[in-house]
Amino acid sequence: MKVYVINLASATQRLAFQTRQLAALGLAFERIEAISTATLPPLPETFWNGWERPLSGAEKACFLSHHHLWQKIAQGHEPALILEDDAVLSERLAPFLAELSSCTGLDHVTLESRGRKKLISRTPHPSLPLRRLFQDRSGAAAYVLWPQGAAKLLRRTANHAAIADAVLCAAYELSSWQAVPPLAVQLDRCESFGLPLPLQTRSSISPAAGSAGEKRKLPAAFRLRRIRAQLRMGVRQLSHLHDAERRNLAPDPADFAYLATLAAFD
Repeated sequence: MKVYVINLASATQRLAFQTRQLAALGLAFERIEAISTATLPPLPETFWNGWERPLSGAEKACFLSHHHLWQKIAQGHEPALILEDDAVLSERLAPFLAELSSCTGLDHVTLESRGRKKLISRTPHPSLPLRRLFQDRSGAAAYVLWPQGAAKLLRRTANHAAIADAVLCAAYELSSWQAVPPLAVQLDRCESFGLPLPLQTRSSISPAAGSAGEKRKLPAAFRLRRIRAQLRMGVRQLSHLHDAERRNLAPDPADFAYLATLAAFD
């Protein structure tokens, strides 16, 4: 399976980490130059102002970096793994991808957990360690996307953008699945899951974006979209009371023990 790593030219330490990590897992990858705030293409404000709040420059750049790969995958015939350059990966990933590459009927598989409850099916996939994912709350750092799934995401974002996580989480038209246990976390979640921290890093997305004070000042159109999104999530949960459960998924620390070896070379 093709593996893409989204990486800013300035993030050399992250790229070095990904190079060592993926080599240890036996996975080749292609680096994709991330769009930066300095290289944002001119797009109409209506495209950026259709979500639940205004997007920061870094969030716009992150969305377009993912969108570029959605276009690339939609034009092909095979699934691909999309990684942000702060994704930390399980040693089970390579054999999992080998099995997944021949699987049919899937649009999207998320590998990660950020410690927030997910709405997943009570019954597993018949042949893979997957559960149907009915509602996620965050996560765009490590996911597999099929061409038909990419085409659905492109249709969803034809007229307006959102943060990349939000697009994936709101796309109920996708046949989405969750790896159980999760096979990826982001660097900023390693310590909370009790995993080795192979690289100290900071998010390129401002943590202040979407703060409570900012939300109170939003124009009515943004507030209404947020309310509508919350109602839609509530309806989604109610519609799957019979076949799903909300679970907080944690990775297996044993699958990430090799990271201590990588950290020793920093």
